[in-house]
Amino acid sequence: MSLFRPISISLSPNTEKDDIQLALKLLFQPWRWKRESAEDRPLPTELEEEFKKYLGVKYAFAFNSGRSALMATLSSVALAKEDEILLQAFTCNAAVNPILWSGLKPVFVDVDERTFNIDVADLKRKITQRSRVVMVQHTFGLPADLDEILEICQKNNLILIEDCAHSLGATYKGKKVGTFGKAAFLSFSRDKVISSVYGGMAVTNDDTLAKKIRDFQNEIGCPSYFWIFQQLLHPILMNYFILPTYSFFRLGKTALSCFQWFKILSKAVHWKEKRGKKPGYFPKRLPNTLSELALNQSKKLEKFNNHRKEIADFYYNELKELSVFELPPSPNDRKHIFLRFTIRHLKAHRLIKKAWSKNILIGDWYDKVIAPHDTKLEKMQYIPGSCPKAETLSKTTLNLPTHINISEKEAKIIVSFLKSYGD
Repeated sequence: MSLFRPISISLSPNTEKDDIQLALKLLFQPWRWKRESAEDRPLPTELEEEFKKYLGVKYAFAFNSGRSALMATLSSVALAKEDEILLQAFTCNAAVNPILWSGLKPVFVDVDERTFNIDVADLKRKITQRSRVVMVQHTFGLPADLDEILEICQKNNLILIEDCAHSLGATYKGKKVGTFGKAAFLSFSRDKVISSVYGGMAVTNDDTLAKKIRDFQNEIGCPSYFWIFQQLLHPILMNYFILPTYSFFRLGKTALSCFQWFKILSKAVHWKEKRGKKPGYFPKRLPNTLSELALNQSKKLEKFNNHRKEIADFYYNELKELSVFELPPSPNDRKHIFLRFTIRHLKAHRLIKKAWSKNILIGDWYDKVIAPHDTKLEKMQYIPGSCPKAETLSKTTLNLPTHINISEKEAKIIVSFLKSYGD
């Protein structure tokens, strides 16, 4: 099989023609990048209203990333320096850094090997007198066991914050995730459920907390014009140049590296974040133009998630007889949105490399207990050996794409590869 355009799990997976055309139009309207829309209504406000209605919450606040939304939330909760935030390992440094930047202490909890979500038994063991918050990540779109987690929080007087970066649209016992805790945050980054390249949201039903988050939002500015330019350019270059030539003498792949090196495009994770440091564009409000991209994507949310479920069902049907793969669970009491279809294989990393050599860019979330792979674990305050199951998962996990640009034909190519090389 020879493909110039790869079968990819990331690299702006959600973007469709209308998203690219919108980004192109906005690129040439810099006077609108930060100000109100032509209808004299701030688009971030319109996006906030959209999410209030969708989730059924009282308050929503738009930021330029999930990191900024989490910083705003942590800043608005009554916490003291070095108070402990309990969160799972097998995560991204984007979930850890806002805790560090807020002067708080992350305490890592192990995960359940089947669900990739927080292990409630280990959660109970790691609660101390300094514990104040439990941050629960609904990994890859599968809701965590919220009944048991809420009971633990109530018994120990802990605040529950939901990390819904992977799980927009998922439900637990018929209720949308993001509505169970005191607050929740969402991400609209380039490979999340919906994408505006960068973007995020904090939501809550708590009146006092909402006022403090709004004050925080009002005190911070928008990112720079150049930063906004980088984000608008991303879907345009990715879809018109980088992906079509990705494997044509490695032209697209090399171009992506060059664009990032010369800061024409931004990276999903800044090098400073891998060392626990904060880039200057956090925390910031969501600028007008990225709000417009997010609004356009939000109208397609149900279509995206329905497609993810269809592709996930295809993978289930095709791979269920192969004993070398452990497939993800899909419990009846919760709706899994399958941001990625995550499976386990004893030689996962070797399999990923073989797939990449054939231009099938299946995913390696997470190839380290705190991703990306070159994150300095000591800077994240992670103690090696403290979460053994998460460490094992990081060596045995691979992801299959489910996004809107993956057709059943491409899913068949992936399955054919796995059947050939998965033994």
